[in-house]
Amino acid sequence: MDNTQLAELLMGIAKAQAAIIDAIERAQPGFKNNHAVPILTTAANVRAAVPRIQDLPARILLRMQGRAAFDVAQIQQDLEAAFASHGVAPGASAEPGANLSPAAMRAAARVPGAAPAPAPAAPGADLNFGAKP
Repeated sequence: MDNTQLAELLMGIAKAQAAIIDAIERAQPGFKNNHAVPILTTAANVRAAVPRIQDLPARILLRMQGRAAFDVAQIQQDLEAAFASHGVAPGASAEPGANLSPAAMRAAARVPGAAPAPAPAAPGADLNFGAKP
C-alpha cells in the first residue's frame, strides 16, 4: 500500500466518523463545538510542531469539522512528513525512549526499572588498543 492509498483510506474513515459526529450534532445541537472538537483537539496533539503518525487520524477528522475543503493530496503530504520524521520533532533525539512524553517520564521515574534501557554500545566499543602499562 502506498501513501496515496493510505491517504484515501484515512480520508474515507474520517468521512465516516464525521458523518457520525454530524448525526449527533443534529440530535443534540452544540455537541460538535462543545464536546467533539475539544476532545479531537486533545487527541490530535495540535501543539506538536511535527505530528506523530498516531496523531494524523485525529488531525484529519478535526480538519473535516471545519468548512475548508480537504483533499487527499494534503493528507498524503502530512503522511510523508510524519514518515520522514518518524514523529520526531526538529532538534529532538531519535533514540528510543528519548522522546517520551512528560507523563511517561514521570511514570518511569516513579517505577524502578521502567526507564527505557540505554542504547546498546557499538560492537567493539569496549576494546582498548592502547599500550599495556
